[in-house]
Amino acid sequence: MSELSTISRHALTVLAGQLAVMAFGVTDTVVAGRYAQHALAALSIGSAVFVSVYVALMGVLQALLPVWAEQRGANAQAAIGASVRQSLYICSAAAVLGMALLLLPEPILRWTEVPPELRGEVRAYLAILAFGLPPALLFRIYSTLNQALGHPRLVTWLQVGALAIKVPLSIWFTFGGAGLAPQGAAGCAWATLVVNYSLLLVAWSMLRRHPMYAPLKLWQPLERPHAAQLARFMRLGLPAGLSILVEVTSFTLMALFIARQGTLASAAHQIASNLAAVLYMVPLSLAIATSARVSFWRGAGNETHAAAVALQGFWLAALMGFALAAILFITKYAVASLYSRNADVVALAASLLAWVAAYHVADALQTLCIFVLRCYRITLAPLLVYGVLLWGVGLYGGYRLTYHGLSGWGPFNSPAPFWAAGAAALALTALVFTALLLGVLRLSRREARAPLMRA
Repeated sequence: MSELSTISRHALTVLAGQLAVMAFGVTDTVVAGRYAQHALAALSIGSAVFVSVYVALMGVLQALLPVWAEQRGANAQAAIGASVRQSLYICSAAAVLGMALLLLPEPILRWTEVPPELRGEVRAYLAILAFGLPPALLFRIYSTLNQALGHPRLVTWLQVGALAIKVPLSIWFTFGGAGLAPQGAAGCAWATLVVNYSLLLVAWSMLRRHPMYAPLKLWQPLERPHAAQLARFMRLGLPAGLSILVEVTSFTLMALFIARQGTLASAAHQIASNLAAVLYMVPLSLAIATSARVSFWRGAGNETHAAAVALQGFWLAALMGFALAAILFITKYAVASLYSRNADVVALAASLLAWVAAYHVADALQTLCIFVLRCYRITLAPLLVYGVLLWGVGLYGGYRLTYHGLSGWGPFNSPAPFWAAGAAALALTALVFTALLLGVLRLSRREARAPLMRA
């Protein structure tokens, strides 16, 4: 089987699971939008805060994929099990930090000037999700392990099955019925809480019983924290997690800044951001699959083949990015109307989706690049690029254009400048990452050929 086929099959499997998870968010957006406009606005703000916290912490754990994939390539099965056990210490610390942030969100809500009438519902939403964070992070370890092993199918089946629980629970908890009072946006959080613990329980059972995991010797006594190994994890995971934090907050903080424009702007932005997140699942899946194969071949000692796989993944991500952006641009009004029956919300959301299409092309390229760069332990430079471009050009530029004006342009009381500035910043990021990746691949191939030339 060719590497392109292997990457495609792996990516499609991951994508199915990721889309199922994204369907959680789509379900919540549609359910809250049908319940009330204020519920959709509260969901937009609350989900922005939660996603910022969760995805940053998840990124620290997801960054361990190259470590376990390289160990698989080197056929060091028992080492994978020991490494997974050590990762539990990082997961525990991440869960404590994340819960504290979600249970005490008031400083963030005040700083971003979220309207006071929405804060109570947002706080209730985040308090529920705080207790759903630990199982979500533990399941992320299980998911990352399976991706590194080249067997994402089990995770996908669990995620698709969980959707069958999430949809009816979100509807029931939000609208009430059968003796339960309507919960509004908080109902969506309760449904997520139930799903997260259900996924963790099934994953735990699979790890105990499935023969695929037996060679890893996972169920050995938990060793004491190994300082050197944890330090290696953090050198890889911390910059990766901070990079994702910058990327996600440049995206989600838009929701908090846009909230001051009122419920119409927040509702339209929630639709646009939800579509952007759904589209992101495609390059994310390709990036996960590509990085798993690149790390596998690096662990096996074949740097030339690893570089070739990285380039195949890059061109596939570029092709899919342009194709999906074109489809969204053509169907933007039809797509927006699926989310809301309010004509004003649909019109504003459709105008934002044009910017989302441009945003996605750049997002596809930079996502593939940064995942592969982590395979080569390049993490600090992407973090610096993200900070300067996504926060400086994207988020700050959008804020200035919207509320103060910039170089004679604006101010514009609309969500559109945030999306325009974000798309421009992400395009610059993609260019820098592409140049960095190509340079790293050239260097790795040159080093791989050097011993042959000396021989």
